[in-house]
Amino acid sequence: MEQEDKNLQAQPSETQEKPEKQPLPKGYEAYLSLFDLVRMLAVITLVFVFFFRLNGVSGSSMYPTLVDKDYLVLESNFLYRDAKQGDIVVLYTPPFSENDELLVKRVIAVGGQTVDIDFDAGVVYVDGQALDEPYTFEPTYLSYAEYGKALDYPVTVPEGELFVMGDNRNHSEDSRFSDVGCVRKEAVLGKVLLVIFPGRQTNEFGAVTGGRSWHRFGAVS
Repeated sequence: MEQEDKNLQAQPSETQEKPEKQPLPKGYEAYLSLFDLVRMLAVITLVFVFFFRLNGVSGSSMYPTLVDKDYLVLESNFLYRDAKQGDIVVLYTPPFSENDELLVKRVIAVGGQTVDIDFDAGVVYVDGQALDEPYTFEPTYLSYAEYGKALDYPVTVPEGELFVMGDNRNHSEDSRFSDVGCVRKEAVLGKVLLVIFPGRQTNEFGAVTGGRSWHRFGAVS
C-alpha cells in the first residue's frame, strides 16, 4: 500500500495547468510574413527563369496573330525541345548568336518533311498535303525570286532543322528567303504561349491604326 502511494505521488497531476504560451515579440509576426513573401517570390522567379521567358515582338511579320510591341510569355527551350508543325517560336537569326535580333515565326515543317509552295495559287504543301492556314493574313505569293533569293522547291527539311514562316506571308523574311532557309532547332529560344501585354492595333505594314488591342490578351495559336 505504501508503495502504491509513492507511485501516485510520482505521477504528475492530470489537472496540472500547462505553462502559458509566450506571445511573440512585437513585429515578429510581420517579419515572418515578409520572409514568407520574399521566399515565395524567389521561388516564383527561379521557376520563371528556368521554365519561361519574356519576349517582345518587333515588326509586322506575324500579323494578324501578333503585332509590333506585343509582349509574350514563352515556354523556355529548357522544357520545349520537340517543335511541332503550327507552333509559334522565337529564334535567333542567322548566324544564331545571342547578339542577333530575335525572330518570331510559325513552324511549317520539321526535319524529314517536304515543303512545296504554289506561289501562283498561294498554297503551301507539306508532304503533298495542302495546309489549312486560317491564321495567315493573305495567301503565300512572295517567293523572293524577284530578289534572286528564292529556294528551289520542293524543299526537304534536314533532320534537326525547321522550316518557318511568318503569318503575314507577303511581308515576312523567313525560310523562303535563301539567306535564312531552314533553321536549326538549337536556334529556338522557346514556344510562344500567350500575349501578356498587347501592342497597339496596326495594319499589315506595321503602321499604328488604333489603341491597344486588349482582345488579343491571352493564349496564342
